Amino acid sequence: MRTLVISDLHLGSRIGRDVLRRPEPLAALLAALEGVDRLVLLGDVVELLRGGSPAPAKPVLRAIGSQLGRDREVLIVPGNHDAALVRPWLRRHGVPDAIDAAVPLDATPLLAEIASYLAPARVTVRYPGVWLSERVWATHGHYLDRHLLPESAFGIARGLLGRLPRDGARPSDYEQRRSPSVTAVEGWLGRWLPRPLAALAENAAELARAATMPGIPLRLLSHRHAPLTSLLLGMQMRRASIPALARVVHRLGVDADWVVFGHVHRCGPLAGDDPAQWTGPNGRPRIANTGSWVYEPLLLHRAAPPHPYWPGGAIVIEDDGDPRAVGLL
Repeated sequence: MRTLVISDLHLGSRIGRDVLRRPEPLAALLAALEGVDRLVLLGDVVELLRGGSPAPAKPVLRAIGSQLGRDREVLIVPGNHDAALVRPWLRRHGVPDAIDAAVPLDATPLLAEIASYLAPARVTVRYPGVWLSERVWATHGHYLDRHLLPESAFGIARGLLGRLPRDGARPSDYEQRRSPSVTAVEGWLGRWLPRPLAALAENAAELARAATMPGIPLRLLSHRHAPLTSLLLGMQMRRASIPALARVVHRLGVDADWVVFGHVHRCGPLAGDDPAQWTGPNGRPRIANTGSWVYEPLLLHRAAPPHPYWPGGAIVIEDDGDPRAVGLL
């Protein structure tokens, strides 16, 4: 079985950086689906964070479903920006203990709508992750946000942020509504800052969320600093986000050789990356990131592929082989 994993399409993005609504990137993805038995949409497929509509995703998802046909599968694992696909159902029924719980296609009207766009392909939904083989577990990765705050400082903010998940944690421990995330900060900024200051702050927060670096200096948010910003965010991703993801995997008791995630928009490991930086403690699990399908000019000004933040990232898995990061654009 050949599996293609993509994430962070952000279809319907407020600032119009979702590249799959353009003909050339969509054609490249559809071509890449040739010979693929299973497509995994690993979260943030649709931009629903601020009450957005799934309608902008309809042409893209219909094209994907038509290309795959009725004999191939689309597997959806929601993330934080499209959590509205499953969150009402989780609140009604409780968060399952399983790390790969099946979610019915009619769990929410939004999910049913998204699944209908992907017809005639067979659609299944899992949350918060899915086993792609006996060795490979995949998740969007937004749970790692809970571990970005140093544990030595967490006690100071416990009353505001909730309880930090410990060993033996369940998905419900990560689904607490109060959690340290850039998303929460962005929502606060949007409510309290006047326009256009709120729009500027939201753009900065969107970049920070994508790179899991909430403390990025505002002076770096300019086009001329794009190469430096990209370098710093990549270093921060390897220094903070990968260890945080490994902590999530350990706390949930996920026994996998490989973990594939999205969320941070940095495809890898790529040629030139140090493989040792893409592993958990003691070299296990090995970790791979899908990248995104979002164009970030503050990271990519005057850049050209191959580039770790260039849109069009994906993970390819051949049968039971190791996940491999690729760029499709």
